[in-house]
Amino acid sequence: MVERGLPPNMRIARMTVEILRPVPIAPLSVSVQTLRAGKSVQWLSADLTGADGTALARAHALCIRVKPLALPVSGDPVVDPVAAPAESEPFKFGFFTGDVGYHTGMESRLARGEFGKGVVAMWMRMRYPLIDGEAPSPVQRVMIAADSGNGVSMALDPRKFTFVNPDLTVYLHRRPVGEWICLDARTIVQERGIGMADTRLLDEDGPIGRSVQSLVVDSARS
Repeated sequence: MVERGLPPNMRIARMTVEILRPVPIAPLSVSVQTLRAGKSVQWLSADLTGADGTALARAHALCIRVKPLALPVSGDPVVDPVAAPAESEPFKFGFFTGDVGYHTGMESRLARGEFGKGVVAMWMRMRYPLIDGEAPSPVQRVMIAADSGNGVSMALDPRKFTFVNPDLTVYLHRRPVGEWICLDARTIVQERGIGMADTRLLDEDGPIGRSVQSLVVDSARS
């Protein structure tokens, strides 16, 4: 919804989502507000509400104009490629329950690392569009995958601990291409109950940005 209101020369460079309550599989509403519409930078916000009007999530978008430039350097200077989706092993998350959910809506392939050890690179692809009958936009593909950074790189046993992310911030320095998004992720936890998931984002052409999630770490309730 945020993308629909942007001029053709504007791109989302940063999106922060604050998850206020669990989001159900049910009819939802989205409202978008323009906070400031500048020539070079625009700020927008969006609210996700349930059928009863309860606020479920709030998003803040920073959008920057696109301008072709001749630069002496360009792109991410970190040279750390991961195996392509076609060369990566199909993967299924074992901690999901229920017949329908995120795990049935996404296809995953393990590019490198050992799941459950805190440092993993995972390719993810949407099986279904976010909005029925509408092809997913590149930003939609990134946001839906990026919210899995803490799950992909989990460093704690989910039977003993919880590590819920109350937020997600995604920075994009390049417009993604293709269906696959790679999360090159690592989870950092501390004994004070606060953690962070730090994720480098890639498509099949290389790095596209980064995402970060705060983590509320706690003992699992029996």
